[in-house]
Amino acid sequence: MNRYAYWLGALMVLVSAFCFALKGIFIKMAYEYGIDTISLLTLRMGFSAPIYAVVAASWAAKNPDAKFTKPQWWWVAGLGIWGYYVSSYLNFLGFHYITAGLERVLLFTYPTFVLIINAVVRKKSVTRLQVGALALTYAGILVAFFENLDTGQNQNVGLGALWVILSGLTYAFFLVGSEKTLGQIDTQKFTSYAMLSATVATLVHCFLQNGLRIWHYPARVYWIALGMAIFSTAIPTFLLAAGIKRVGASNTSIINSIGPIFTIFLATTALGEYISWLQIFGTLLVLFGVFLIGWKGKK
Repeated sequence: MNRYAYWLGALMVLVSAFCFALKGIFIKMAYEYGIDTISLLTLRMGFSAPIYAVVAASWAAKNPDAKFTKPQWWWVAGLGIWGYYVSSYLNFLGFHYITAGLERVLLFTYPTFVLIINAVVRKKSVTRLQVGALALTYAGILVAFFENLDTGQNQNVGLGALWVILSGLTYAFFLVGSEKTLGQIDTQKFTSYAMLSATVATLVHCFLQNGLRIWHYPARVYWIALGMAIFSTAIPTFLLAAGIKRVGASNTSIINSIGPIFTIFLATTALGEYISWLQIFGTLLVLFGVFLIGWKGKK
Protein backbone atom coordinates (compact mmCIF):
# COMPACT_ATOMS: atom_id res chain seq x y z
CA MET A 1 0.00 0.00 0.00
CA ASN A 2 1.74 3.21 -1.14
CA ARG A 3 0.96 6.73 0.03
CA TYR A 4 -0.94 7.69 -3.14
CA ALA A 5 -3.24 4.67 -2.89
CA TYR A 6 -3.95 5.41 0.76
CA TRP A 7 -4.81 9.04 0.15
CA LEU A 8 -7.00 8.09 -2.80
CA GLY A 9 -8.86 5.64 -0.59
CA ALA A 10 -9.23 8.26 2.14
CA LEU A 11 -10.64 10.74 -0.41
CA MET A 12 -13.14 8.15 -1.61
CA VAL A 13 -14.32 7.60 1.96
CA LEU A 14 -14.64 11.36 2.53
CA VAL A 15 -16.76 11.88 -0.60
CA SER A 16 -18.93 8.90 0.33
CA ALA A 17 -19.40 10.40 3.80
CA PHE A 18 -20.63 13.64 2.23
CA CYS A 19 -23.06 11.76 0.00
CA PHE A 20 -24.34 9.66 2.89
CA ALA A 21 -24.78 12.85 4.93
CA LEU A 22 -27.34 13.96 2.35
CA LYS A 23 -29.47 10.96 3.28
CA GLY A 24 -30.77 12.49 6.50
CA ILE A 25 -31.87 15.61 4.64
CA PHE A 26 -33.69 13.53 2.03
CA ILE A 27 -35.40 11.39 4.69
CA LYS A 28 -36.60 14.35 6.75
CA MET A 29 -37.98 16.01 3.63
CA ALA A 30 -39.80 12.85 2.53
CA TYR A 31 -41.31 12.20 5.97
CA GLU A 32 -43.04 15.57 5.76
CA TYR A 33 -45.38 13.95 3.20
CA GLY A 34 -46.43 11.11 5.51
CA ILE A 35 -44.59 8.25 3.84
CA ASP A 36 -43.82 5.25 6.06
CA THR A 37 -40.35 3.82 6.65
CA ILE A 38 -40.43 0.70 4.50
CA SER A 39 -42.11 2.47 1.58
CA LEU A 40 -39.40 5.16 1.52
CA LEU A 41 -36.64 2.57 1.80
CA THR A 42 -38.25 0.56 -1.01
CA LEU A 43 -38.33 3.61 -3.29
CA ARG A 44 -34.71 4.34 -2.49
CA MET A 45 -33.59 0.79 -3.22
CA GLY A 46 -35.90 0.37 -6.21
CA PHE A 47 -34.67 3.53 -7.94
CA SER A 48 -31.03 2.61 -7.35
CA ALA A 49 -31.36 -1.07 -8.36
CA PRO A 50 -31.14 -0.45 -12.15
CA ILE A 51 -27.78 1.28 -11.64
CA TYR A 52 -26.39 -1.71 -9.77
CA ALA A 53 -27.87 -4.13 -12.31
CA VAL A 54 -26.18 -2.29 -15.20
CA VAL A 55 -22.84 -2.17 -13.37
CA ALA A 56 -23.09 -5.88 -12.48
CA ALA A 57 -23.97 -6.85 -16.07
CA SER A 58 -21.18 -4.69 -17.47
CA TRP A 59 -18.63 -6.17 -15.12
CA ALA A 60 -19.75 -9.73 -15.89
CA ALA A 61 -19.46 -9.08 -19.65
CA LYS A 62 -15.89 -7.81 -19.24
CA ASN A 63 -14.89 -10.64 -16.89
CA PRO A 64 -16.76 -13.75 -18.09
CA ASP A 65 -14.42 -16.14 -16.27
CA ALA A 66 -14.55 -14.39 -12.89
CA LYS A 67 -17.59 -15.94 -11.26
CA PHE A 68 -18.70 -16.22 -7.64
CA THR A 69 -18.26 -19.51 -5.89
CA LYS A 70 -21.30 -20.74 -4.00
CA PRO A 71 -19.88 -19.64 -0.59
CA GLN A 72 -19.09 -16.21 -2.05
CA TRP A 73 -22.66 -15.87 -3.32
CA TRP A 74 -24.06 -16.57 0.13
CA TRP A 75 -21.53 -14.32 1.86
CA VAL A 76 -22.04 -11.33 -0.45
CA ALA A 77 -25.83 -11.68 -0.32
CA GLY A 78 -25.75 -11.95 3.47
CA LEU A 79 -23.50 -8.91 3.83
CA GLY A 80 -25.72 -6.92 1.48
CA ILE A 81 -28.89 -7.78 3.35
CA TRP A 82 -27.24 -7.12 6.72
CA GLY A 83 -25.49 -3.88 5.82
CA TYR A 84 -27.79 -2.29 3.25
CA TYR A 85 -31.23 -3.55 4.28
CA VAL A 86 -31.23 -4.27 8.03
CA SER A 87 -28.94 -1.39 8.98
CA SER A 88 -30.71 1.07 6.67
CA TYR A 89 -34.17 0.09 7.88
CA LEU A 90 -33.20 0.56 11.53
CA ASN A 91 -31.67 3.91 10.67
CA PHE A 92 -34.77 5.06 8.78
CA LEU A 93 -36.91 4.07 11.78
CA GLY A 94 -34.84 6.27 14.06
CA PHE A 95 -35.55 9.37 11.98
CA HIS A 96 -39.20 9.21 13.01
CA TYR A 97 -38.28 10.03 16.61
CA ILE A 98 -35.10 12.12 16.69
CA THR A 99 -33.54 15.00 14.80
CA ALA A 100 -31.01 14.58 12.03
CA GLY A 101 -28.32 16.07 14.25
CA LEU A 102 -28.85 13.66 17.12
CA GLU A 103 -29.09 10.75 14.68
CA ARG A 104 -25.61 11.55 13.37
CA VAL A 105 -24.16 11.62 16.90
CA LEU A 106 -25.65 8.25 17.81
CA LEU A 107 -24.91 6.56 14.49
CA PHE A 108 -21.24 7.40 14.77
CA THR A 109 -20.78 5.13 17.73
CA TYR A 110 -20.07 2.49 15.08
CA PRO A 111 -16.30 3.20 14.82
CA THR A 112 -16.05 1.95 18.39
CA PHE A 113 -17.99 -1.17 17.42
CA VAL A 114 -15.64 -1.75 14.47
CA LEU A 115 -12.53 -1.55 16.62
CA ILE A 116 -14.03 -3.84 19.28
CA ILE A 117 -15.15 -6.41 16.70
CA ASN A 118 -11.73 -6.38 15.04
CA ALA A 119 -9.96 -6.67 18.37
CA VAL A 120 -12.14 -9.47 19.78
CA VAL A 121 -13.06 -11.51 16.71
CA ARG A 122 -10.11 -10.95 14.41
CA LYS A 123 -7.47 -10.34 17.10
CA LYS A 124 -6.37 -7.06 15.55
CA SER A 125 -4.43 -4.67 17.73
CA VAL A 126 -5.74 -1.16 18.26
CA THR A 127 -3.01 1.40 17.68
CA ARG A 128 -2.49 4.51 19.76
CA LEU A 129 -3.11 6.55 16.63
CA GLN A 130 -6.55 5.01 16.18
CA VAL A 131 -7.43 5.53 19.83
CA GLY A 132 -6.27 9.14 19.74
CA ALA A 133 -8.04 9.88 16.46
CA LEU A 134 -11.25 8.30 17.75
CA ALA A 135 -11.09 10.36 20.95
CA LEU A 136 -10.49 13.54 18.97
CA THR A 137 -13.26 12.93 16.45
CA TYR A 138 -15.77 11.90 19.12
CA ALA A 139 -14.92 15.02 21.11
CA GLY A 140 -15.51 17.11 18.01
CA ILE A 141 -18.83 15.38 17.32
CA LEU A 142 -20.04 15.96 20.88
CA VAL A 143 -19.02 19.62 20.79
CA ALA A 144 -20.54 20.18 17.35
CA PHE A 145 -23.87 18.67 18.38
CA PHE A 146 -23.97 19.84 22.00
CA GLU A 147 -27.02 21.99 21.39
CA ASN A 148 -28.78 19.13 19.58
CA LEU A 149 -28.67 16.81 22.58
CA ASP A 150 -31.63 18.48 24.28
CA THR A 151 -33.98 15.51 24.40
CA GLY A 152 -36.89 17.78 25.19
CA GLN A 153 -36.96 18.71 21.52
CA ASN A 154 -37.54 15.10 20.47
CA GLN A 155 -40.42 12.69 21.02
CA ASN A 156 -39.69 9.08 22.01
CA VAL A 157 -36.00 9.90 21.90
CA GLY A 158 -35.13 6.67 23.74
CA LEU A 159 -36.77 4.53 21.07
CA GLY A 160 -35.21 6.53 18.26
CA ALA A 161 -31.79 6.30 19.89
CA LEU A 162 -32.15 2.54 20.23
CA TRP A 163 -32.92 2.09 16.52
CA VAL A 164 -29.99 4.26 15.45
CA ILE A 165 -27.47 2.60 17.78
CA LEU A 166 -28.57 -0.82 16.53
CA SER A 167 -28.13 0.50 13.00
CA GLY A 168 -24.58 1.51 13.86
CA LEU A 169 -23.85 -1.92 15.33
CA THR A 170 -25.14 -3.81 12.29
CA TYR A 171 -23.23 -1.46 10.01
CA ALA A 172 -20.02 -2.12 11.96
CA PHE A 173 -20.40 -5.86 11.39
CA PHE A 174 -20.93 -5.15 7.68
CA LEU A 175 -17.72 -3.11 7.49
CA VAL A 176 -15.66 -5.78 9.20
CA GLY A 177 -17.19 -8.60 7.18
CA SER A 178 -16.73 -6.83 3.86
CA GLU A 179 -13.05 -5.95 4.38
CA LYS A 180 -11.77 -9.49 3.82
CA THR A 181 -14.24 -10.14 1.01
CA LEU A 182 -13.13 -7.01 -0.86
CA GLY A 183 -9.62 -8.43 -0.91
CA GLN A 184 -10.92 -11.29 -3.04
CA ILE A 185 -13.71 -9.69 -5.13
CA ASP A 186 -13.76 -6.58 -7.31
CA THR A 187 -15.41 -3.66 -5.50
CA GLN A 188 -17.94 -2.93 -8.26
CA LYS A 189 -18.99 -6.56 -8.40
CA PHE A 190 -19.28 -6.82 -4.61
CA THR A 191 -21.24 -3.60 -4.21
CA SER A 192 -23.64 -4.31 -7.07
CA TYR A 193 -24.61 -7.80 -5.95
CA ALA A 194 -24.75 -6.82 -2.29
CA MET A 195 -27.12 -3.95 -3.05
CA LEU A 196 -29.28 -6.06 -5.35
CA SER A 197 -29.57 -8.66 -2.58
CA ALA A 198 -30.62 -5.93 -0.14
CA THR A 199 -33.16 -4.65 -2.68
CA VAL A 200 -34.80 -8.08 -2.88
CA ALA A 201 -35.04 -8.24 0.93
CA THR A 202 -36.52 -4.73 1.02
CA LEU A 203 -39.13 -5.56 -1.62
CA VAL A 204 -40.16 -8.70 0.28
CA HIS A 205 -40.53 -6.68 3.49
CA CYS A 206 -42.59 -4.01 1.74
CA PHE A 207 -44.81 -6.61 0.09
CA LEU A 208 -45.50 -8.32 3.41
CA GLN A 209 -46.23 -5.02 5.15
CA ASN A 210 -48.30 -3.09 2.63
CA GLY A 211 -48.49 -5.13 -0.57
CA LEU A 212 -46.04 -2.78 -2.37
CA ARG A 213 -48.60 0.02 -2.37
CA ILE A 214 -46.07 2.83 -2.76
CA TRP A 215 -47.34 4.86 -5.72
CA HIS A 216 -49.96 7.10 -4.09
CA TYR A 217 -47.69 9.79 -2.65
CA PRO A 218 -47.14 13.32 -4.03
CA ALA A 219 -44.72 13.62 -6.96
CA ARG A 220 -42.15 15.41 -4.80
CA VAL A 221 -41.68 12.24 -2.72
CA TYR A 222 -40.48 10.34 -5.78
CA TRP A 223 -38.05 13.09 -6.77
CA ILE A 224 -36.65 13.02 -3.24
CA ALA A 225 -36.35 9.23 -3.35
CA LEU A 226 -34.66 9.39 -6.77
CA GLY A 227 -32.14 11.92 -5.49
CA MET A 228 -31.46 9.73 -2.48
CA ALA A 229 -31.05 6.67 -4.72
CA ILE A 230 -28.41 8.36 -6.88
CA PHE A 231 -26.52 10.71 -4.56
CA SER A 232 -26.94 8.96 -1.20
CA THR A 233 -26.95 5.33 -2.34
CA ALA A 234 -25.35 4.42 -5.67
CA ILE A 235 -22.45 6.88 -5.74
CA PRO A 236 -21.34 6.57 -2.09
CA THR A 237 -21.65 2.79 -1.88
CA PHE A 238 -19.20 2.30 -4.75
CA LEU A 239 -16.84 4.88 -3.27
CA LEU A 240 -17.08 3.36 0.21
CA ALA A 241 -16.33 -0.16 -1.00
CA ALA A 242 -13.27 1.08 -2.90
CA GLY A 243 -12.18 3.09 0.14
CA ILE A 244 -12.44 0.11 2.50
CA LYS A 245 -10.24 -1.91 0.17
CA ARG A 246 -7.50 0.75 0.30
CA VAL A 247 -7.52 1.96 3.91
CA GLY A 248 -9.21 -0.86 5.87
CA ALA A 249 -12.41 -1.00 7.93
CA SER A 250 -11.05 0.64 11.08
CA ASN A 251 -9.56 3.65 9.31
CA THR A 252 -12.67 3.91 7.13
CA SER A 253 -14.84 4.15 10.22
CA ILE A 254 -12.63 6.88 11.68
CA ILE A 255 -12.48 8.94 8.48
CA ASN A 256 -16.25 8.55 8.14
CA SER A 257 -16.63 10.35 11.44
CA ILE A 258 -16.61 13.59 9.48
CA GLY A 259 -20.11 12.68 8.27
CA PRO A 260 -21.92 14.47 11.11
CA ILE A 261 -20.06 17.67 10.30
CA PHE A 262 -21.24 17.50 6.72
CA THR A 263 -24.77 17.03 8.08
CA ILE A 264 -24.50 20.29 10.06
CA PHE A 265 -23.74 22.33 6.96
CA LEU A 266 -26.25 20.50 4.80
CA ALA A 267 -29.00 20.94 7.39
CA THR A 268 -28.11 24.63 7.69
CA THR A 269 -28.22 25.10 3.92
CA ALA A 270 -31.21 22.92 3.03
CA LEU A 271 -33.34 23.13 6.17
CA GLY A 272 -32.34 26.56 7.47
CA GLU A 273 -31.01 25.25 10.78
CA TYR A 274 -28.81 27.54 12.89
CA ILE A 275 -25.11 26.69 13.27
CA SER A 276 -23.29 27.96 16.37
CA TRP A 277 -19.61 28.65 17.08
CA LEU A 278 -19.54 25.47 19.16
CA GLN A 279 -20.55 23.49 16.10
CA ILE A 280 -17.82 25.16 14.03
CA PHE A 281 -15.25 24.35 16.73
CA GLY A 282 -16.38 20.73 16.75
CA THR A 283 -16.03 20.67 12.98
CA LEU A 284 -12.38 21.73 13.25
CA LEU A 285 -11.67 19.03 15.84
CA VAL A 286 -13.09 16.31 13.62
CA LEU A 287 -11.26 17.59 10.55
CA PHE A 288 -7.99 17.51 12.48
CA GLY A 289 -8.67 13.94 13.58
CA VAL A 290 -9.26 12.91 9.96
CA PHE A 291 -6.09 14.73 8.85
CA LEU A 292 -4.12 12.90 11.54
CA ILE A 293 -5.21 9.55 10.14
CA GLY A 294 -4.34 10.56 6.57
CA TRP A 295 -0.98 12.06 7.57
CA LYS A 296 0.26 8.97 9.39
CA GLY A 297 -1.45 6.52 7.06
CA LYS A 298 -1.44 2.78 7.45
CA LYS A 299 1.90 1.13 8.16
